[in-house]
Amino acid sequence: MSALAPISPIAFVSQAGASEVQQWISALQAAMPEERILPFEQLDADQLAQCRVAIVANPDPAQLKRMPQLLWVHSVWAGVERLVADLGQSDLQLTRLVDPRLAATMAEAVLAWTLYLHRDMPLYACRQREHHWEAQPYVLPEQRRVSLLGLGALGEAAAAVLRQARFAVSGWSRSPRAVESVQTFHGPAGLAQMLAQTDILVCLLPLTAETRGLIDAAHLAMLPPQAQLINFARGPIIDDAALKAALDAGQLRHAVLDVFAVEPLPPEAWPWSHPAVTVLPHCSAPTDRQTASAIVAGNIRRYRHSGEIAANVDLRRGY
Repeated sequence: MSALAPISPIAFVSQAGASEVQQWISALQAAMPEERILPFEQLDADQLAQCRVAIVANPDPAQLKRMPQLLWVHSVWAGVERLVADLGQSDLQLTRLVDPRLAATMAEAVLAWTLYLHRDMPLYACRQREHHWEAQPYVLPEQRRVSLLGLGALGEAAAAVLRQARFAVSGWSRSPRAVESVQTFHGPAGLAQMLAQTDILVCLLPLTAETRGLIDAAHLAMLPPQAQLINFARGPIIDDAALKAALDAGQLRHAVLDVFAVEPLPPEAWPWSHPAVTVLPHCSAPTDRQTASAIVAGNIRRYRHSGEIAANVDLRRGY
């Protein structure tokens, strides 16, 4: 007997708009035509009572609680910190998206915006506005140290493209990791050592209780003068007030910020108008619906066949 009865539809739970929800359901349904995937709002009381699996994208936790037999929650996003916080103490199995396409897209963004800083593009944009003709001395990539906060799948993919572009690459993780051609550090002492030699710092960490506010005023002060920063992870990992102070003082030369504590970024927020900040609308690595749907479909087929749940999130650690 299969682990998940085919007569029971799979709930898609999301707080996104109707158009985005329908696009996700269409992609998921195309990837597993043998299933019936319905938006939460279309499930009747009997279906809610039977539902064992939900596919989610920023779900309302109250809706998840209305499925008493729910066993497994599969996110179509790589980041699940909000979902973990919403679930709290729960027996649910949780799967976040691990998509090689997402890692490749993130690596592309890391390289693009690293080159943006490496080749002084913010400075040249400023000089253009001022009608000022002056070239900067060229710095070889080998002479520029790019340090990655986070050496998971995204960090490893980013390190590979940075090394291919001839940058010197370092990486930090909570526990020891070995990555080819990357100088690796771990733990609090390792973080201080890495920051002290960093020219461009790239944040790719998950947001957890341990990483929230990790890059504070003290850690920013460890960076060499005129270091630059890219945050493609989550806004609260970097202390907002400390970041503004470091930029105001010229301690940091420039910051590329794709993520914020409040999104969309409010019109009155300081990064919009700061001359040393490039604001991006959380666009560094969007999820590809087709590849994500194929991965979700494969996990659900495996569950139907063997009962195996591809859970990859430790609710205690937060990722």
